[in-house]
Amino acid sequence: MNPLPLNAHPSSSASLRILVADDDAAVRSALRLFLKSEGWACELTDSPEKALAALAQGEFGLLLADLNYSRDTTSGQEGLDLIQRARALDPHLPIIAMTAWGSVPLVVQALKGGACDFIEKPWDNTRLAGLIRTQLALGESQRRAQKLAAQNALLLAGSAERAWIGQSPAMQALMAQVAAVAAADVNLLITGENGSGKSQLAQAIHRQSARAEGPFISVNMGAIPETLFESEMFGHEKGAFTDARQARIGRFELADGGTLFLDEIGNIPLAQQAKLLQVLEGGQFERLGSARPRRAQVRLIAASNADLNAMVEQGLFRRDLLYRLNSVQLQLPPLRERGEDILALAQHYLAEFAQRYKRPLKPLTDAARAALLVHDWPGNVRELAHCMERVCLLAPGEQINPGDLALQSAASAPASPALLPTEMTLDEAEKLLIRTALRRNGGNAQLAAQALGLSRSAFYRRLEKHQL
Repeated sequence: MNPLPLNAHPSSSASLRILVADDDAAVRSALRLFLKSEGWACELTDSPEKALAALAQGEFGLLLADLNYSRDTTSGQEGLDLIQRARALDPHLPIIAMTAWGSVPLVVQALKGGACDFIEKPWDNTRLAGLIRTQLALGESQRRAQKLAAQNALLLAGSAERAWIGQSPAMQALMAQVAAVAAADVNLLITGENGSGKSQLAQAIHRQSARAEGPFISVNMGAIPETLFESEMFGHEKGAFTDARQARIGRFELADGGTLFLDEIGNIPLAQQAKLLQVLEGGQFERLGSARPRRAQVRLIAASNADLNAMVEQGLFRRDLLYRLNSVQLQLPPLRERGEDILALAQHYLAEFAQRYKRPLKPLTDAARAALLVHDWPGNVRELAHCMERVCLLAPGEQINPGDLALQSAASAPASPALLPTEMTLDEAEKLLIRTALRRNGGNAQLAAQALGLSRSAFYRRLEKHQL
């Protein structure tokens, strides 16, 4: 059994559930029988206040709202207020207004206030069924379009997926573990050094899982400022805070039906760890600025280069959160322990960058291949990829020689100012300084950030900006 409550399957009819708001018991009874005969589940309320409370507590596919209630049976103002407030709760909720006191101005007001369509009592069942089917389809289409747009934005902001190559005994043993757990909807914790390929392993697991057709949403937890944690992870409603000019879907909702990958999980401050744990234990979350609980069907994979057990002992990481994350732990070996993979990875990246930059694919000399094999690779696979990108662009001859790799200089001090390009943009200079700080600190992002005088979140934002 999957210990992550968010993986529990919600009712398949939730999106088709219809909320009815009408103070006439006979009308409610007639609508209940009609909707049931058409195959739609419904919830009946007799006032705008009860309808809004129901919307705040659950998901509905459509609201069928009367405009006139017992307090005011002619003006339609109570119903117009209900439509506006319901629209504020859920911008994509289809709303059909109903009244026995129809007039052109009232219809116009209802449509301007957020209603999608209008029907007069007594209604024609065939027309009402057609309206409901149309609005349910449009509402679902809008939700999918918003979700897809947000997913595409994340994909465009991220780097292209890299190859997963592993013929070494260490990697073969790991892949055997992956094969045993990939199809099971179990929480995974991937540990390993910076640059060792934790994100690529998570994507490989996603491709082998039953969720392969669903989204893969990756979140760098170290890059999320504390003040934006809830908004980024759970989403927010329009007006939830000063800059919330429109509603936003959080990462949990984006990953619905797929995999949510939380990279650098050890960088979450304790306050945010408690909020994440609450969601994992309760199986539901709320958008910032909303009281309506939501659920997302996700498979959770976390990753860290830190020793989380040591952090637990130091009081820096919650023990109960670690137990939620590490149902199965996968240890990714560093590149220096994967000697059999180094040349295959190097050749792959050379071919990739030659195609990307439209450069000839130059062969590695035997001496260059030997240099790659003896290098310690403190930056792991990421360092190897950058090395191959550099030689693809800068190697002057028809072959790649050991000197072209510049492995010694990369492992030691940065180039002196006299060796730097005579013309360099601010972005290029920033990228060079970040790479230099990472090399000097053995790939440790926290120490590199301290050396540059940057906060953790500011440093991670720059890593993402330069795709480091």
